[in-house]
Parts: sequence; structure tokens; C-alpha cells
Amino acid sequence: MVDSLVLSADGLSKDDSSGTLISFLRQRFRVGLVAAAIREPLLNGQAPLEAAVLVPIVLRPTGPTVLLTQRTAHLRDHAGQISFPGGRSEAFDPSPEATALREADEEVGLSPRQVEILGRLPAYHTVTGFCITPVVGLVTPPLNLKLDDFEVAEVFEPPLAFLMDAQNHQRHQIEFQGAMREYWAMPWQDRYIWGATAGMLVSLHDFLFNPAADAR
Repeated sequence: MVDSLVLSADGLSKDDSSGTLISFLRQRFRVGLVAAAIREPLLNGQAPLEAAVLVPIVLRPTGPTVLLTQRTAHLRDHAGQISFPGGRSEAFDPSPEATALREADEEVGLSPRQVEILGRLPAYHTVTGFCITPVVGLVTPPLNLKLDDFEVAEVFEPPLAFLMDAQNHQRHQIEFQGAMREYWAMPWQDRYIWGATAGMLVSLHDFLFNPAADAR
């Protein structure tokens, strides 16, 4: 039985040093996932572009963190935004896991040998027409990262406990192209985690603590 003082629907204890959290993550992914894909309203009727991201949970001695990237300001797509390492699937990628690991290696120099793949979250269909498969993995330090300075301005690691605390999940609305659209946000320190990245983190929260929840 998982210790309810360490793991709860309100979030994760910052003082979990017993390995309970990691055991719980592995257990949940072994059980498997039955959940519908998450869909944002499309801007047009185009066929979705397949993509995958790595949700890298770094096993720090002080507690697990999530490795996120800040995109460079000059990119055509998602300039300056916070995201997981990842990108479009290529024809030579045999699986979403292969795409996620390849992109993480190319973008931030994260070696696939340091990643223990746990499983997938529900596919996330973005408003811009991507069908993203989030692949969750445990990352063993030390990290010897080498950033692709064309795509990635910097990386940072918010605590998993903060990201999995539902009290830090904000729902906002914005008018875009004449319609009101909703999105998730998780401000942390001076960072503004929002959009698909925040939505996939909410999906991870629901997978861990509320697996029967409908897609929000």
C-alpha cells in the first residue's frame, strides 16, 4: 500500500526520500493506462502531425524534478515557450519512445542510456494540429547536458512535488481568432509554464492520483 502521507491527490511530499514515489510511478505504469486522448479545439481541419515528447523525471537526492526547456526567441514555432524535450516523429523512428529519446538527445544532450522509460500518457492533440505522445521516463544523474543553442535557450528543473500539486494548476481563458479558448498554467518562480506543456503535466497528475477522471 502506498503511504498516503507521501502520495495524495493534493500532491507529493517534498520530503520523500524513501523511494515510495518512484515505486508508485512504476506501479501505476505497470497497471497500464486506459484514457481518451486530450484534444484542444483545432484551428483548421488539417490532419494531425505526429510528435512525441519526453517527460524527464530527474532523480535528484533532494527530490525528483522535471527537466523543462525554454525555447529560443527566434524559432518560428513556440518561440520563447517552455516545453518538454521533443519534436516531430520521423519516418525512421520506430515508436514514439524512439522519437522522444532522439529529440531529447538532439535538443539537450540527454543520453538515452540515462533514461528508464516508464510508459505513455494519453495523446495530446494541440490547437496547432500536433498529436503529441508524452513519454514518461526516469532520468539518473549526473547530467552532462549539451544544449542545441539554435532551439534551446536554457533548461531548468521545477520540483515534481510542485507540478503535481493541484493547487498550483491554474485554468485561464484567452480570446484567439474570435473564440474563447481555455488553457492550463503553472507559474513557478519567474517561469510561466502553460499551454500543452502544462496540460500534459495535469494529465500526469490525473494519471497518478485520479485515473478515473475524465479528460479536463
